[in-house]
Amino acid sequence: MWPFKSKYDKLKREDVVNAICNLEKQENDLEEAIEERARAIEELLQKGRRETNRELKLFYAKKITSMREENQTDVRRAMYLMYNTKLLKKLKNTIDDNEFFMRTGKVSLGNLLSDQKGLAQFLNKALNTKVRSEQVLTDADDTWNEVQSGYEENERIYGVNEDDDKLLAMFETGEQLDSEMGADAEGESKKALSEDDKN
Repeated sequence: MWPFKSKYDKLKREDVVNAICNLEKQENDLEEAIEERARAIEELLQKGRRETNRELKLFYAKKITSMREENQTDVRRAMYLMYNTKLLKKLKNTIDDNEFFMRTGKVSLGNLLSDQKGLAQFLNKALNTKVRSEQVLTDADDTWNEVQSGYEENERIYGVNEDDDKLLAMFETGEQLDSEMGADAEGESKKALSEDDKN
């Protein structure tokens, strides 16, 4: 036995969860900043392409370079936070496992599992009960299939007559017309969009 207690003995699950939440919030803040900066970089790239003044182009280029460096720094920080969070989640899972197995070990029924001979007898008895019950079901199913095998569907009730056939044909034609109209409408909207882009 060690003379001193480990600092992990005093560790509370809530403290670990709070630390994880804090790290995840920092990570989300960084992610938002990276995304916002990436949008700004894209806008500056567009401005730079359109700009004719060389000095302004140089200004945009330097600003883009600076923002990219900031993003690289933030990406590294976010990756560090992500890794830290991953390890803290492992620690939380270990705490949960420890508490779970300590609680389960104290359950009185858990002691039953240590009687291997009694367990084997109980399992065999349960298996035999299961086999007998399944046999009753399969026998009943065989009887059902045997009786039903001679049944023929009544065509007057369940079959398709001439009127039904006409309606089915009309439904299919309607479905075909609907899909054609949908395709035409889609083509028209794409055409309108491409004309808007040209303007």
